[in-house]
Amino acid sequence: MNAPILITGVGKRIGYALARQLLRSDQPIIGTYRSEYESITELRQLGAELYPCDFYDDSQIRSLIDTIKERHASLRAIVHNASDWLPDDNALSPASTLQRMMQIHVSTPYQINLELADLLKAGSAECSDIIHLTDYVVEKGSKKHIAYAASKAALSNMTLSFSALFAPEIKVNAIAPAMILFNPDDDAEYRSKTLKKSLMGIEPGVQEIVDTVNYLLKSRYVTGRTLHVDGGRHLK
Repeated sequence: MNAPILITGVGKRIGYALARQLLRSDQPIIGTYRSEYESITELRQLGAELYPCDFYDDSQIRSLIDTIKERHASLRAIVHNASDWLPDDNALSPASTLQRMMQIHVSTPYQINLELADLLKAGSAECSDIIHLTDYVVEKGSKKHIAYAASKAALSNMTLSFSALFAPEIKVNAIAPAMILFNPDDDAEYRSKTLKKSLMGIEPGVQEIVDTVNYLLKSRYVTGRTLHVDGGRHLK
């Protein structure tokens, strides 16, 4: 049997779609989630090994890492998808907002990568993978999500450091999406305004990211790179 792929944040959207497609291709999946959704039940039925884990709680992160080490001798890949999108004007203090964004987007991947590197190196594949999901705003910044953008920029930078540290046994790359999938409650005005921000002018859907992950998993040569999935938004 193939070594499992760890995907953080499989409850909805990209994480859910990626886990479901890989499971249907007989790839074992370990997934994390914060809240129970119908999608979690579906992934369990498909055979996923799932763990509730609040990445704002270091003790839960420690428990997750220890459990994976106890139950698995190797991993095929780690996909850091878990995320939060706190605006700067939320009810928390600025210090708490920045701390939370750095915790989920930087501290958690940092700990997991270092702690589980030996499992990635122990796999039978020619090389294993770490994939960070960053964001288009890393290049541009954000007037309303400054803490979020800064934390994703730090994650992007860690891609460079970890790729140098772990080569050639582990390839480390990032995927930086712009708008991929609207939320059901996004109104027509917002959708129209958002679509005009890219050259392609479409809502690509989660399959675009799933295909990019699969490309990186199949590659034997790409490491230390960020693949931009933004519809040419940087040229508008």
